[in-house]
Amino acid sequence: MRKDIENLSKEQLLDYIEMISKNWLAHDGCWFQAIERDIGMKEAIKYDVAGWKRFTVIEAKKIKQFLGLEENPGLKGLMQALKYRLYANINVQEIVDITENSFIFHMNKCRVQTARNRNNLPDFPCKEVGVEEYGLFAKTIDSRIRTECICCPPDEHPPEYYCGWKFILE
Repeated sequence: MRKDIENLSKEQLLDYIEMISKNWLAHDGCWFQAIERDIGMKEAIKYDVAGWKRFTVIEAKKIKQFLGLEENPGLKGLMQALKYRLYANINVQEIVDITENSFIFHMNKCRVQTARNRNNLPDFPCKEVGVEEYGLFAKTIDSRIRTECICCPPDEHPPEYYCGWKFILE
């Protein structure tokens, strides 16, 4: 099953990971745009939210298992897990303002938003999706973590990042 990639170099494997991450994001965009064309942005976002509610939990569970994280690994576990999300391979993100019970996550460069900016389009209004996506991802990693949105399009955001999320251990 995996014989074709067994002999790839480390560099080739990293390129492969980047390629499949981009392919996943392209599929997500194609699916969304097809729905948007048929029924409009508002309804497409409704279906996008429904899909992300399921996908983010699946992704978090698989990452948690891959990393061997305990049931409630706290903020350290979440910080580690965020580095293994599919889009972490193709976006630029950072974790700042780390305290004992919280940290802030920024998405500095987002392929979706930068592509829209290149085409002189407004930011994609992903906040409704992001609230579910980040909140459920964090809760799946550790049920004690609460997520607050600092900003996410269509919100105004500083030029250095598109969205910001605060994760609080309760």
